[in-house]
Amino acid sequence: MPSLNVTFTEEEMEGVRAAAAAEGKSLKQYLHDLGVREMQRKRFVAGAVSWADRLRAEFDEAFPEEVPPSERGQGVTAA
Repeated sequence: MPSLNVTFTEEEMEGVRAAAAAEGKSLKQYLHDLGVREMQRKRFVAGAVSWADRLRAEFDEAFPEEVPPSERGQGVTAA
């Protein structure tokens, strides 16, 4: 697998080293795990969005007075 060079400022690197030390990991292991966690987080979010989309019609029918934040006008609040 090819290697990857990533550049950090001194301040960023200091923070990354501190985070790795706080988890008791080497810098290499910490950065690897960070990438894997982000991939898993994106999968989880995509699954949650899909689940919510499947249930949206049922929710809208059960709670017609609720207005999603994205559909609220300025100054309008949910019931």
